[in-house]
Amino acid sequence: MQIQTILNRLQKFKSFVYAGVRWGGSKETPHLEIEVVERRNSRAVCSVCGMPRAGYDRLGQRRFEFVPLWGIKTYLVYAPRRVDCPKCGVRVESMPCALGKRPLTQAMGWFLAGWAKRLSWKETAEVFRTSWESVFRSAEMAVQWGREHRDLSGVRA
Repeated sequence: MQIQTILNRLQKFKSFVYAGVRWGGSKETPHLEIEVVERRNSRAVCSVCGMPRAGYDRLGQRRFEFVPLWGIKTYLVYAPRRVDCPKCGVRVESMPCALGKRPLTQAMGWFLAGWAKRLSWKETAEVFRTSWESVFRSAEMAVQWGREHRDLSGVRA
């Protein structure tokens, strides 16, 4: 079974596909780079208003940290498109895997937040070879999500 097949089962994105996987890094610290491309005939989505728009041009490739596969540091690599939105102007497309401008995927953010409950943030960062700030931002994201989705109905005191 190929890595793309596994990822399509576990982390499928509506408008994007996994194009290929390659090794990166050095022999001592290898990592996987998984190339992501947009589906044929898909339109970029404006990151402000959320509407499909025509592509304007493309930015350089960016790497987004993904959940480690078999203990190997993993990145999704994608060159985001810019959209020419009549309402919002020229913007970078919305990427469902990314957390805004952060170099983390949503999956990695939730992964780090889960581990940050069990280990100190410093230990979590060291074990998964990421920054302390990435762990902090992931925990912050989880807390914000919890606050937005808490239900206090029925609480009287």
